[in-house]
Amino acid sequence: MLPFNNLKPVQSLLADELETAVTRVMTSGWYLLGPELEAFEAEFAAYHDVRHAIGVANGTDAIELALRAAGIGAGDEVITVAHTAVATVCAVEAAGARPVLVDIDPQTYTMNPQAAAAAITPRTKALLPVHLYGQAADMTALTALAQQYSLLVIEDCAQAHGARWCGQLVGTFGHLATFSFYPTKNLGACGDGGAVITSDSSYDARLRRLRTYGQTTRYVHAERGINSRLDEIQAAILRVKLAHLDIHNDQRRELACAYHGGLTGVTVPYNHPDTRHVYHLYVIRHPQRDWLMEQLKANSIGTLIHYPVPIHRQEAYADLGVAAGSLPVTEQAASEILSLPMYVGLTHEDVEQVARTVANILGGSAI
Repeated sequence: MLPFNNLKPVQSLLADELETAVTRVMTSGWYLLGPELEAFEAEFAAYHDVRHAIGVANGTDAIELALRAAGIGAGDEVITVAHTAVATVCAVEAAGARPVLVDIDPQTYTMNPQAAAAAITPRTKALLPVHLYGQAADMTALTALAQQYSLLVIEDCAQAHGARWCGQLVGTFGHLATFSFYPTKNLGACGDGGAVITSDSSYDARLRRLRTYGQTTRYVHAERGINSRLDEIQAAILRVKLAHLDIHNDQRRELACAYHGGLTGVTVPYNHPDTRHVYHLYVIRHPQRDWLMEQLKANSIGTLIHYPVPIHRQEAYADLGVAAGSLPVTEQAASEILSLPMYVGLTHEDVEQVARTVANILGGSAI
């Protein structure tokens, strides 16, 4: 069975460095808010050429705290997409704001700037574009739109560590940007983790308060916050992996290129000329997606769907009032997309096997 994902190869590749990092923390006797976190925050900020990085417990908290740090809450609207992990919308609601869901671009699957513009109301306070599958959203159009209407931009970079738009790293266009370090991410911890980056020192100061119960000094609380800390072990692990991120992203692009050249009978991911895709996921399309998925399973190839039910069609979010059919590009994509195996450690032979199997299933020619 060729699994959809496999975290063992990259852990094996970095085993000595990871063991050294974890041992360093275990013998230090300092496990929260210590020197490893400070070092990772400095290194992650430097990687993005921003002034501040704030480690938090997970990517969902990162979005919630970014919104709260920016003063967005009850009565405010945040424009985002329905084609994303539910965590994006969970975080908006956790901050007290109302998510406004808009349609996506049919090629990149990221926020359609024209759809975002049409959704702006006097209550709109921020745009929350999601850089999905490793591809950047159109930050040229979205930042221009935000400037036109005096909106904040908060980038959800959970699936796009190291991706670029027009040569610039995602996460550096908006006022704040959020990251998840869930183990499967391009930069993944060995557990949960997240971060917010910004060059605004006032946001940085408030985020550091909010992640520790609104605390200014020990047991003194200036506001209501939450408990959301990136622990020392995860920070040490992320320091190791951050040093290899660009190399690992290059390997993903090489695998994607092999997929592009070998697959027939399906729509392969669009590589926007202004973006540097990092292929967190390799997502194809086919009108008989469910049948193709079952056929691949029968041929011992693992796949997943990211995401089969858009947020506005989820029972839990029916009260958002977004009618079926109102986001047609999102709904069409959700019925046709399929994620193929993509991870560091996947081999070109594995890619050839997948492409050959797809070709055989669909009656095309193999590579």
